[in-house]
Order: sequence, then C-alpha cells, then structure tokens
Amino acid sequence: MRWLGRRQSENIEDRRGMRVSRGMVGGGIGTLAVVLLALYFGVDPSVVMQGVGTQSVQTTEEPYAESPNEAEWRQQIAVALAETENAWNAEFKTLGGDYREPTLVLFNGAVESGCGFAQAAVGPFYCPLDEDVYIDLTFFDQLDAQLGARGDFARAYVVAHEVGHHVQNLLGISTRVHEMQQRVGEVEANQLSVRLELQADCYAGLWAHRADKYAGILEPGDIEEALNAASAVGDDRLQRSAGRGVVPDSFTHGSSEQRQRWFRRGFETGSVEACDTFKAADI
Repeated sequence: MRWLGRRQSENIEDRRGMRVSRGMVGGGIGTLAVVLLALYFGVDPSVVMQGVGTQSVQTTEEPYAESPNEAEWRQQIAVALAETENAWNAEFKTLGGDYREPTLVLFNGAVESGCGFAQAAVGPFYCPLDEDVYIDLTFFDQLDAQLGARGDFARAYVVAHEVGHHVQNLLGISTRVHEMQQRVGEVEANQLSVRLELQADCYAGLWAHRADKYAGILEPGDIEEALNAASAVGDDRLQRSAGRGVVPDSFTHGSSEQRQRWFRRGFETGSVEACDTFKAADI
C-alpha cells in the first residue's frame, strides 16, 4: 500500500496511555470465549459485556511508549482511515446523503466505549452507540504471528471492515438486522449475523476499489494480502484452529471462502448495490 506521504485522518483518538480496569462479578466471561473472540473482527461488544459486573470503571493515565512497529502501524491505519473517509464521503453523495466520519480510538489492554467496557481480547470492534472504531494495535501482532495474515493492506482491511460496520449503522442496516434477530431462533440469528459481516467485507472491497481507482494507493500483492486476512478469520478456519469440528449453523461471520468472495465482489464491482448480502439467495 502506498501510504508514505499521504494524508492521515485527524479522526483518531489515542487512549493508549489510559489504563482502564473494571471488577467482574457473577463469573464473568469464560477464558475460551475470550480467546475465540480475539480471533474475530466486528465482535458485538454487548457479547463481551455479558457477565461483567456493574462496578465503576477505574481509569489512570500514564505515559505510553509505542514500539517502532506500532508507530508504523498507527501511520498506516491513519492513511487507510483517511482513504475510507474519501471513499464514503463520495459514495454517500451519490446516495443523496451525508457521511458522518467515525473516530478511530487506539487503546492498549482495555477501553471504556459507548457500548461498555471491553478488553483487547475482543479484537478490533465498532460501537454503534458512539460511532467509533476501537483497535488495540497489538492485535496486528496476532494477525501476523497467529493467523498468518501479513502486510500493510491486511491491516488496512481490518480498518475498512470496521468502517463497513459504521456504514451499515448509518444506513440503518444494522438496526434492522438486530431487530430481526430478536424474532428468530439462534440458527437464523447466526445466519443474519453472517450476512451482516459479509456485507462489511464487501464494503471493504468497495473501498479498495475506490482507493485504487481514485487514489492509486494499491501495490502488487495488496489484494492478496486482504484476501488472505479475510480467509484467516473465516469461521471454518477458526473452528479448525481451535481443534473443533466445523459447524456451519454456528457461523457468525462466514467461511473463509465466503469472506474472500464478498470482499472480491466489492472490489470488482465498486457497487453498494452489489454488496446487498440480504437479497442474495446464496451467500
């Protein structure tokens, strides 16, 4: 990704020097659940909040010294966020509306979001209540070492996917889906979640299309990096990595093949309409 010398978004809030802690009562979250959630993008923070106590959050501030890798990653995702702003501001104009740019919050260890208290183990997430994207940069170490998803465009994909959830929120898609999930059983609710996640992948691909066409930031191998990252977080691959059998009815984000296919669809078409996973007979 050609990111050096490009505009970096100003919509970034750095909270890495803030240490946030919160007591847990009633058992809290199981260790296995935390480990599995760490491997997923777009985790609904409300899932992580289940079982967390109601004690007040304690916050302390201290200097934060970022590593050389983190400094580079921070700049890369600031450029990626800026390019999502360019792409979605233009796209919303064609849709006849205005795009509200999200804030990307950097944190370390734990954070208090508009959706509640969350630990870094949940991975990157989007909170619809404050319209912010949250990322602990140490996640990119896991993305590389544990999931084998390397490269600057893999990291850009993470940002673009979470921004895709923001777009869904602005368009009212997320609210409609969550309302439908309350009226159906677990399997059907999971299927709706998969369609929501695959649409966010498609929106990430749409962003890559516009970033290449209008900004020229893509380099050879970038799309392969994004596709590899999408594959790395497929439900089937994660279940196998955890030593479990593959259970499609339990999928909440989609298989590796689905995530790659919908990202590619967004990239090849550059069309919001082509990303309507809810009208697709076969996802």
